[in-house]
Amino acid sequence: MGPAGVWPTLLTLGNLVSGFSAIHYAAKPLVEGDGFGPWGWSSLTVAASLVLLGIVLDSLDGAVARLTDGVTEMGGQLDSLADVVTFGVAPAFIMLNLLSQYLGSGDPIISPDAGHTLGKLCWAVAAIYVCCGALRLARFNVETASGRLGDHLTFRGLPSPGAAGAVVGLVLLHEHVEAIRDGASNEVLAGIAAGIVLLVPVIVLVAAVMMVSAVPYAHMANKYLRGARSFTYLVRAAVVLSCAIWWLQETLAIVFVLYVLSGPWRLLLQRLRRKEVAAP
Repeated sequence: MGPAGVWPTLLTLGNLVSGFSAIHYAAKPLVEGDGFGPWGWSSLTVAASLVLLGIVLDSLDGAVARLTDGVTEMGGQLDSLADVVTFGVAPAFIMLNLLSQYLGSGDPIISPDAGHTLGKLCWAVAAIYVCCGALRLARFNVETASGRLGDHLTFRGLPSPGAAGAVVGLVLLHEHVEAIRDGASNEVLAGIAAGIVLLVPVIVLVAAVMMVSAVPYAHMANKYLRGARSFTYLVRAAVVLSCAIWWLQETLAIVFVLYVLSGPWRLLLQRLRRKEVAAP
């Protein structure tokens, strides 16, 4: 490995460590009282934030590799191995910890031997997500010359960072809602938190299917951050950034979930258009 490949490798390893740390914190029992760090975060908030950090590092390592001409076959393979942990195993484990708050019967984490059918199904959904994430990354390596990234504008199938972002975005939103109500008897917030919990395994399953599908997904960095942009685009970006400043958790969850759902929506529109064209 030459000097140019050192920095991308360090960023990739940072992504891997972020995923490992996310699993570590997700495995911790919920902390009563002050929580972790100066902001009193819950263990799930820390775990989900570490996955988001992994997404940032994953986006940087490819960019740095191209800028420094440090793109290597080993770097591509290492990147996929790190992604399996951070965007495959970690989000699935975080989801199981979240669901264990509502479905667990004394066990810290839902397991295959859970005492109820719903718990077993949720574990199966998490396992399917991990498998689909690994298959998605293996296919990506094969289709892009051993992991070498180009300036493509679309992905074939949902990229694993987008899938992970939707999962942890919802988890962060749930923990934010729980922190707001903070034990108060607010039925509205309690209902919202419960609704998010019900939505998470659905999104996880949809994301798993979309990762191994052939549905095109936009390459967010290449499509929206490169090249000249119109004034309307800048206004929309400013609105999203403004919302993120005031409602960070809500904005993250909405943006990532909409990204996951954009694939099925695009597929549905294509089929409707084909039917219209085929109609006499």
